[in-house]
Amino acid sequence: MTHRNRPTITLLACLTTAASLTACGPASPEAGQPNTAPPSASSSSSPATTPGAPASSPASTGGPPARPAAAHGLTLAAAEAFYRYYIDLKNYAAATGDTAALLAASETGCEGCSDYASYVAKVNVANGGISGDYRERIKEITQLNRGSTGRVGGSAVIAVGNFTTKNSPTSSPIISKPAEYTDTIALSAKGQDWVMYEMLFEAR
Repeated sequence: MTHRNRPTITLLACLTTAASLTACGPASPEAGQPNTAPPSASSSSSPATTPGAPASSPASTGGPPARPAAAHGLTLAAAEAFYRYYIDLKNYAAATGDTAALLAASETGCEGCSDYASYVAKVNVANGGISGDYRERIKEITQLNRGSTGRVGGSAVIAVGNFTTKNSPTSSPIISKPAEYTDTIALSAKGQDWVMYEMLFEAR
């Protein structure tokens, strides 16, 4: 199991600015890791997602999005397709509270991944903890490169809209305004596919 230092980030960086969370690890030479962001809800997997387009509603699919064919393999093109799929998994988990597929696509030692999963398992759309335009949307993916360790790193610009979170039924709602974030990521190989190694969400 890999353990990495966990920089503190806010809830988009588990949803956007609602609560303190931590990312998977320090920015690595190959890619700092991103996403511990406030509940970003579900979206069905579509590697061809148009930048800035709203994610599709995963809650209506009856299950988590399946990894698309383009996201299989260890090429840079597969890395980009996997990252788009991973955002779909995050959105699905935030919508439903079901984090099994998200964790299966994450390295065991990715603490940011597990922190995000733990949060949305408790605070999600299905149980009334999240409402509004919480889905993460990819606007741009840049600088995907393979490092000397074989991992792939890069960054993306992620947008969310107005959304509200409640950490418990009796807690005061936290309203988050539309915002953009830089998601720095590192992917590692697991078998013949990529998984999320580390991620870090930072406000732009």
